[in-house]
Amino acid sequence: MASPIDFGIPDLTDRTALITGANSGLGRVAARVLAGRGAHVVLAVRNRAKGEAAAETMPGSTEVRDLDLADLSSVRDFAANFTDPVDLLINNAGIMIPPLYRTVDGFESQFGTNHLGHFALTNLLLPQVRERVVTVSSIAHRFGTIDFDDLQWERRGYRPMAAYGQSKLANLLFVSELQRRLSERSSSVIATAAHPGLTATNLFVSSDDKSLDARVSRAFTSVFAQSEQDGARPTLCAAVADLPGGSFVGPTGPFEIRGKPGLASRSAKSTDTEVARRLWDVSEELTGVGFPEV
Repeated sequence: MASPIDFGIPDLTDRTALITGANSGLGRVAARVLAGRGAHVVLAVRNRAKGEAAAETMPGSTEVRDLDLADLSSVRDFAANFTDPVDLLINNAGIMIPPLYRTVDGFESQFGTNHLGHFALTNLLLPQVRERVVTVSSIAHRFGTIDFDDLQWERRGYRPMAAYGQSKLANLLFVSELQRRLSERSSSVIATAAHPGLTATNLFVSSDDKSLDARVSRAFTSVFAQSEQDGARPTLCAAVADLPGGSFVGPTGPFEIRGKPGLASRSAKSTDTEVARRLWDVSEELTGVGFPEV
């Protein structure tokens, strides 16, 4: 079992944290904590009204910006209009086990939102990032597989949880390859990842999906899940703790579903450097966005 990491949230005065999906769940908790420690927090959200309602509950300095990760034109507009430095970019937003539908750009919704939207956003904003990129994955990455022959579930019968696992595995592979590229450039920016274990967020509670996967997930969560406050701790740890690039943080309790944050275990598939590089290349082709030259 991994050892917990002792970390505290430092004074973040004069720092900017940009958090996707910060209007609810883990993102809202992380935004509130960071704002309370003096950071200027940008809530990048799909629903402005919900974002503004969340921001009103937070201390300190906040602002709300429109961002729909399921629409690459929205991602590009956001990046073009956001010109300030970013100290912490936290790729938190995500969707989980919805029925099959496709993004504006034709991607399977979970792969398009959870991975490709954040892939494009990160690379577009990277010249402005000064400290760290944190991407929220999941223990579900363990049963994910990157099927390069059918990334968008156009040939296979769609399975929501398997598609979610693919998107969360893609998150970890993205972090690994991003860190490799940053290190190759001798950048001071690092990329880390986190997972919340099993947390009772709106991803579970608000879903009206009647599939077997969804019903089993909701039932399991109702019994074993930890609170949103505890679930956000690995993300906060990955954002501020003294960690090497490429670190993956999660709960340290049994099966990593709850407990204090520490270095998390990961599947062998998530450490495959060749798959990570191939996924990066494919993601560049699909989004039209690549690693910035400067």
